[in-house]
Amino acid sequence: MNFKAAVLTQAKKPLQIINDLKVSKLKRGQVLVKVLHSAICRSQIMEIEGRRGIDKYIPHLLGHEGAGIVEKIGNGVTKVLPGDKVFLSWIKGKGLEAGSTKVRSKRKIINAGPITTFSNYSIISENRCFIIPKGFPIKKSVIFGCAVPTGAGIILNEIKPKLKDSICVIGLGGVGLSVLMACKMLKLKNVLVIDIDKKKINIAKKLGYKKNILLKNREIAKSKILNFTRNKYFDYTIESSGKSETIEFAFSVTRKFGGKCFFASHPDYNSIIKLKPFDLISGKNIYGSWGGSSDPQKIANTMATFFLNNKKLLDLYFSKEYKLDNINHAIKDFSYKSVVKLIINN
Repeated sequence: MNFKAAVLTQAKKPLQIINDLKVSKLKRGQVLVKVLHSAICRSQIMEIEGRRGIDKYIPHLLGHEGAGIVEKIGNGVTKVLPGDKVFLSWIKGKGLEAGSTKVRSKRKIINAGPITTFSNYSIISENRCFIIPKGFPIKKSVIFGCAVPTGAGIILNEIKPKLKDSICVIGLGGVGLSVLMACKMLKLKNVLVIDIDKKKINIAKKLGYKKNILLKNREIAKSKILNFTRNKYFDYTIESSGKSETIEFAFSVTRKFGGKCFFASHPDYNSIIKLKPFDLISGKNIYGSWGGSSDPQKIANTMATFFLNNKKLLDLYFSKEYKLDNINHAIKDFSYKSVVKLIINN
């Protein structure tokens, strides 16, 4: 069986649509999924732009958050069955880890990792496949592949805040918005949102978070933050905008003596974070979050109930949809326009 995929053949170049890829025989622990929808994540943009370090696997398939229907299962797979509706995540869950694979076209061999989604069929490791919660729309379940387990996971798994805690969310992409959704679900009110994009600030307002800062000048922002936190800075800051400078800024507005700064973004591979040593010995803490310490299935089950009861809030993630053939246009829009999630219909 042939399938179609968007392939990274050279860094800093448009993806190439290849139509004659062959589905290889499934190895133990692999699942063949008919991928219906995929989303674009900033870390994938970084990979395409060659900003994640040396890429020794080119040419290779891409995509790490998607949704589809199980077509076949390999030996040893017990978690899913043919016909199951699944979402796909780069974050490991229960099940077998089958590792990478290779697919063939008439012209070349293409590398593929344990999960890829920029294609109409993908071979996925069992531990990257998850059942879509009952009643949840398959198209919108793409957010459970990366944004929700990472963002909501920081709140639900790593911070576990109390109602009185002060929280700052910097950057409202998919991860930042998911942080805010978890705050909304927990009815946390002492939350401030910071972004450089007015449209994303408006998304925060629609969630009920009226106290926010459109970041133009950091010193003015710090003055407003001190007013918000009564001269203490934040108990928790979460940065998800993907720049070294904003991670440093997030740490600078985290309170001393126990305050915690989390970041789950992907700055350029060669970038450096600069921190003042005195801040560290004064009891500030900084953490990098790997997927929100989440089991994607568990957090999807938890957040799905909230989203199904608040469907208008779920819609805040999504804007335009694209066909797989137009993925390079979608990538350009994602990179330069005020969007949270774009859906690729495969």
